[in-house]
Amino acid sequence: MNQRKHFEQLYKSSSDPWGARTSWYERRKRQLLLSALPQERYRHGFEPGCGNGEVTAALLERCEQLTAADFSESAIRICRAAVNGEHRGRLHLQRLQIPEEWPRVPGSGFDLLFVSELAYYLSDSGLEIFKDRCMESLRSGGHWLMCHWTHQAPDILQAAMSVHTLISANSALKKLVEHREADFILDVWEKS
Repeated sequence: MNQRKHFEQLYKSSSDPWGARTSWYERRKRQLLLSALPQERYRHGFEPGCGNGEVTAALLERCEQLTAADFSESAIRICRAAVNGEHRGRLHLQRLQIPEEWPRVPGSGFDLLFVSELAYYLSDSGLEIFKDRCMESLRSGGHWLMCHWTHQAPDILQAAMSVHTLISANSALKKLVEHREADFILDVWEKS
């Protein structure tokens, strides 16, 4: 089964397949991720792999504009429903096959990339494309947050630590935050 069908089935069987709303682990992790962001407000953020919108709704409290994307049509529908009406005008929600498809980048670039539990689903070539597109679309001085679960699952193609090590190797990125736990790793970089 291909990844798109796999995730589409997950979201059709449950609007919250990973317990993002109900699991203490997911709620706590979300608070840690948001607390790790170095700025209180961002002009325009990008959240690839937005899933059911639990993080998206929280990011809208911190971003003037937010582009969020997922390749699952069901996830997009659930995410749209999760976002409060007052924030909907600032959310640019798109169904995209990341990294092959990419959203329109603001003129000066995104000042926040928020990547949670996504990059380890990419093939080696997909991860290279993803890394390059993130770097091209992040403005100078912008922040790139990444968080990944450290355990294995049948649909995960990359080890979390390998993904973070690959990104850290870029000399144009300065690491601002490094957080390690038994279940996940979190890094925040700033583009110089």
